[in-house]
Formats: sequence, structure tokens, C-alpha cells
Amino acid sequence: MVDVRLEREWTDADGVGHSAGDTVDVDAATLADLQAQGIVGGEKTDWVGATGGKEGTDWVGATGNPT
Repeated sequence: MVDVRLEREWTDADGVGHSAGDTVDVDAATLADLQAQGIVGGEKTDWVGATGGKEGTDWVGATGNPT
């Protein structure tokens, strides 16, 4: 399973609608289908948690230091 950000609206196999910009968890086959249709933009890469960092954020989690 992989988290992907949708570029366009998409309705999953259960009939649940998802808006453009939503992040959804899909399997490899669904990911390939979404990529072929141009619905998915790629893997989610903006995590700013314990091992990530993004300029302008103030993450103070397990590996961070309070400011």
C-alpha cells in the first residue's frame, strides 16, 4: 500500500468519493490504474514528522527540540 495525492476527483471501488488534493492509501494495481488515467500525482512526500523536515515548520516531536 502507498499513500498518493489525487490530482483529480476519484471514486474508489467502494463508491467513496475523494476530492482532488486528497491523500489516499491504495495498492499497487490501483496505483497503476490511477497513474494511467492521470488521476494521481505521485507518492506523498510532504511528511514533516520525526525523520522529515520542511523549511518553515516547527516540528517538536520525538527527535526535535522545542524552540
